[in-house]
Amino acid sequence: MPTSGYAGAFPQAWGLPGPTEDGGTGMAAESTAPNGHIRLTSHRGGVGAPPLTWAAPTAAARGPVVGTTTSRAHRNVIGTHSGSYSVYRALAVAAGALSREHRADLTNTAPTDDIGPYPSWHEPGAIVSLDPWGAQVADVFAEHLSAGYDIRPTIAVTKAHVILPEISEAISSGRLRPDGKVLLDGGAALVTKAAVEPVWHLPGVAARFGCSETDLRRVLFEETGGMYPELVTRSDLEVFLPPIGGQTVYLFGSPRDLSDPSVELTARVHDECNGSDVFGSDICTCRPYLTHAIEECIQGAQRGGVGLVAYSRKEGRALGEVTKFLVYNARKRQSGGDSADQYFARTECVAGVQDMRFQELMPDVLHWLGVRRIHRLVSMSNMKYDAITGSGITVDERVNIPDELIPPDARVEIDAKTAAGYFTPGAVPDAVELKKAKGRGLPA
Repeated sequence: MPTSGYAGAFPQAWGLPGPTEDGGTGMAAESTAPNGHIRLTSHRGGVGAPPLTWAAPTAAARGPVVGTTTSRAHRNVIGTHSGSYSVYRALAVAAGALSREHRADLTNTAPTDDIGPYPSWHEPGAIVSLDPWGAQVADVFAEHLSAGYDIRPTIAVTKAHVILPEISEAISSGRLRPDGKVLLDGGAALVTKAAVEPVWHLPGVAARFGCSETDLRRVLFEETGGMYPELVTRSDLEVFLPPIGGQTVYLFGSPRDLSDPSVELTARVHDECNGSDVFGSDICTCRPYLTHAIEECIQGAQRGGVGLVAYSRKEGRALGEVTKFLVYNARKRQSGGDSADQYFARTECVAGVQDMRFQELMPDVLHWLGVRRIHRLVSMSNMKYDAITGSGITVDERVNIPDELIPPDARVEIDAKTAAGYFTPGAVPDAVELKKAKGRGLPA
C-alpha cells in the first residue's frame, strides 16, 4: 500500500516529533520499557514477528495472528485482542491486578465442535473481518506456541442451554413441542454457540467498502483520535484488531450441516438492541423478532435442518445507546408527535446518518461457517438481504415478523422501514399511511 509520505513528513505536518535515531517517526508509543522509556513502533517491527498472509490455503501458510503485548517483537498486527475489552485489560494492568506478562493457559479450551476449514476460508475477499482459524490456534499453531509465541484465540466454541420465557410460552400454546434433542421438557433449547472477535484485513475491508486502503487507514487513525498511529506509519501491517464489539453465533442442530446446501437452514442475523433484547423496551421490534427467529430455528432443527442466529454488537444502528436515546426524545417531542414519516429524519438530524451498521462485513461469519444457502432468512432488512446475497449466498425465502408480535409503540418503526424498502408480504405504506402511525409521547 502506498504510504503517501506518512512515515516521514506526516508527523511534522501534524505537529508531532520527527524521525528518531532508530529510524522511526517517534509518534507511536507501544509500551514502557524496563528503563521507564516508551518504546516506539512507528518503524518496522522487531525481529521474530511471524509472517501473516491473509487468505492463504492452510493455517501454516497463513500464519498466526499475534496481537498480544507480552512479546512485542512478535506482534504482527495493529491493536490488541478482545476488542473494546482491551481497555479494561489496560485498567487491570495499571491497577496492578493483572500482570502484563500473563499468558493464557489454553488447556481444555478447544472448541466443542469442529467448524471448517471450508473453501471460503481461503477464497480471496470472502472473509475480511474475522480470523477463520481463530478457534483452532492451540492446534494449528502448536509449533509457534511451543516456540514461545503468545497466540490467543479470537473465536471460542462451546455448548449451552438457552432458556427464554417466549419459548416456554410457545410450548404451552402448542407451537413448539419438546423432543429431548433440540428442545427439552423444561423449555431449554440446546445450542452450540461461538464468540467471535473482530480481526480486520485492511486491504480486504477497504475493497469491501469501495475505498482505498490509504484513505481507510487515515480515517480510522483520525476518527479514533490518533489511537493507532501504526495505521498510517506501518503499511507493512495489514491486519487490525479494532476496539469494537464482536458477535456471538447460536446454532440449533448440527454445526456441520450449515455447509450442506441440501439441509434446510433457518437463519437470522441480528444487531444488538440492549433496551429491547434484554429489558423488553417496546419502542422497537428487536426482542420479539429475535425470539420469533429462535422459535423458527428450533422448528427448523426439529424438521431435520439447522438453525442459526448471528448476534452482532452494533447497538443503536452502530450509533451507540446515547445517540439512540437522544433520537427517541427528538422523535417524541417533535411537532406532530412520533410518526413513521419522520422516523429516519430524526435519526439523521442527531447522528448525521440514518444507519451506521453497514452490513458489508456481516456475511463473513456465514462464510466462516461454510454457509452457501439459507432456505429461510428471518429478516425484513433489505441491507442484510443485499449483503448476504451479494456475497454469493443464496436465499430462498424471507420471513417477516408476524403482526401480532409488533408492539403498538413499534408500529412507527415497522411502517417506516417497510416504506424504505424492508421486505413485507403485505402492502407498502404510502405517504398518507406513514402519517397515521403514532408512537407514545413522553410523560408530562
